[in-house]
Amino acid sequence: MRFATLMLLVLVSSAAVVRADGPADNHPDSVRRIPKLGVELPADKRQELETSLAELDAAIAAIFKNTKDQKIKDLLVDVRIYAEAVRTALTYQEFFDLKEVGAALELLAEGKERAKHLAEGRAPWTTQAGLVVRGYVSKIDGSVQPYGLVIPADYTPGPHRYRLDFWFHGRGETLSEVNFLQQRRKQVGQFVPADTIVLHPYGRYSNANKFAGETDVYEALASVKSRYKIDEDRISVRGFSMGGASTWHLAVHNPTMWAAANPGAGFSETPDFLKKFQNETLDPTWYERKLWHLYDCTDWAVNLLHCPTVAYSGEIDRQKQAADIMADALFEEGIELTHIIGPKTAHSYEAKARDEVDRRMANIMRLGRMNYPQELFFTTYTLKYNRCATIRVDALGEHWKKAFVTAAQPEIDGIELATDNVAALTIDYAAGSNLFDALSTVLITIDGQEIEGPQQQTDGSFFAQLHLDGDEWKLGPAPSEGLVKRHGLQGPIDDAFMDSFIFVRPSGKCRSAAVDEWSKAELERAIEHWRRHFRGKARVKLDKDVTDEDIASANLVLWGDDQANSVWARIADKLPLRYDGDSLIVGSGNVERKFAAEYHAPIQIYPNPLNPERYVVTNSSFTFREYAYLNNARQVPMLPDWAVVDLRTKPDAVRPGKIAEADFFGEKWEVRATSDRQKADDRKNKQAAADMRRVQPIVKPVARTSRGGQARNARGLQCPA
Repeated sequence: MRFATLMLLVLVSSAAVVRADGPADNHPDSVRRIPKLGVELPADKRQELETSLAELDAAIAAIFKNTKDQKIKDLLVDVRIYAEAVRTALTYQEFFDLKEVGAALELLAEGKERAKHLAEGRAPWTTQAGLVVRGYVSKIDGSVQPYGLVIPADYTPGPHRYRLDFWFHGRGETLSEVNFLQQRRKQVGQFVPADTIVLHPYGRYSNANKFAGETDVYEALASVKSRYKIDEDRISVRGFSMGGASTWHLAVHNPTMWAAANPGAGFSETPDFLKKFQNETLDPTWYERKLWHLYDCTDWAVNLLHCPTVAYSGEIDRQKQAADIMADALFEEGIELTHIIGPKTAHSYEAKARDEVDRRMANIMRLGRMNYPQELFFTTYTLKYNRCATIRVDALGEHWKKAFVTAAQPEIDGIELATDNVAALTIDYAAGSNLFDALSTVLITIDGQEIEGPQQQTDGSFFAQLHLDGDEWKLGPAPSEGLVKRHGLQGPIDDAFMDSFIFVRPSGKCRSAAVDEWSKAELERAIEHWRRHFRGKARVKLDKDVTDEDIASANLVLWGDDQANSVWARIADKLPLRYDGDSLIVGSGNVERKFAAEYHAPIQIYPNPLNPERYVVTNSSFTFREYAYLNNARQVPMLPDWAVVDLRTKPDAVRPGKIAEADFFGEKWEVRATSDRQKADDRKNKQAAADMRRVQPIVKPVARTSRGGQARNARGLQCPA
């Protein structure tokens, strides 16, 4: 692999960063509540808030009823953000300090002012410069989600398109919607580049923009692009602390979506960070270790070749570990990480280092993103993240095993590719690329095999699909033969909650009293924790009320069993985990396993037999639980594609019960045989866990020699004091 220089940097969040993580949070049996319950409001303060909120609700309802202009109705979301923020804090006791009452009253007053303008057919905040708060309605659960903007003073809606910088906030356990909106009304943040719109997503609270927090990033961006003139080729991702973790994640998974990345502090993977920062002893199952591949950015490091990155750390910040371990991973790929270090600085931005980061980012953003790299290197472990510039991976040999594509265009009449663990892919050059000889077919060389592809089209675009047939690559899409894992339908269970979903409550009783009691309790827990952790209101319907439209538009999460839940009964014989009399059956034929239905419950994700474009999930919400709330690096999937839960062990802060067995489905959504490989993986994991316990939780600089022969310290560039 060629040497490359990457640049990475970071901005300190203007939001208060809560760093309560530490050894005291390493006890799953004594987990503190996140977010904590707020203060009790004095009766007069509560009444004042409720009266003002009722006035705003009435104004919103009147506009919706009396206004025929759809544009005005669409702008109501910019008013509803205030009402929903205060309503949530009142309903769920999330005023954490009495001072926040004043902030809430300010928000309600501003909401009423906006409502007054809308009733008059005006929306002055849409052309306002400086600090602006706005919102959108999320496709996931229909909730209203806020975001903050910093709009340049000279912004005009003319032909000029503006650079956009994301800024991801740090961990804030009391960052309610009220506090987030107030911050975004009052604080511009540390980086406000000229001629740039800065977008502060809420990220659905405190999850490092993973899961629904990631969807929030893309939905907020879509909202901003529909309202402001944004240069698609000059969008960057930036953040500090937990926001730095967000930046690493988004940069490595969608590298050619951004012009640059600027992570600071935070974490970039799970196991090493928790050992060194949290001093935690880890003992993962074989499938948990595989699932670390989803968010361990070290595994995806080579993708940063296509996303210029500038990292920042304070010299004495424990979270410097994030950039250090990324530097190690990049070094193994032959890549040097640009790592700006603030001397003698802990968890904050040092002034001169900040200026250096700003200078480098400005230079990168002038150039814009790399749309057509002449050489492309892309790694993935899942079809969830399957695109890099002109290459899209359409099928894998095996999920959660490293897959790799390299592509190079050495001549105007050809392209060369090399792959590993890839079963189908697409080459897609957009109109105007004009990279190939328009008079000739394009010669595609893939894994040493030559294929005569199509010609470039007259608009300069080029499109070709290839798939493996045995050991031979062939032109065209892979034949469609039943269910296959594909982008957006690849699992694991948590993937269902990054898009529209509905909890389907059973109207009957389960065949087992234990399953009935457990599933009801888990459903109520799921409703509560979706609101608490992902800041929405889960849509819940009785099984008999589920419509064809619901089946077409949402992932269905079925609770209970096929006897209690009528929707489940409709598809029971088509699911890989199913009931037969007193037994819960997993798979069929040679891979069939049986469990006693009396005290075992099935969890699974599968393409919905009623609509294979959507998922069906049984008996599960997102799979990490309260213990993971204590440290964002723990917030990773805890279950693969299916699991059988032994209910004789009660649910706790880590698991929904004892996991009797769990696995991934194969690439055709089939149940796999229990293999010696999995048992071997478990043995390796136990040995690895023993090795982890012997490692001291200290990151030490390592002097070494690069492949070019030049001695270096991989830990970064010191800014002069």
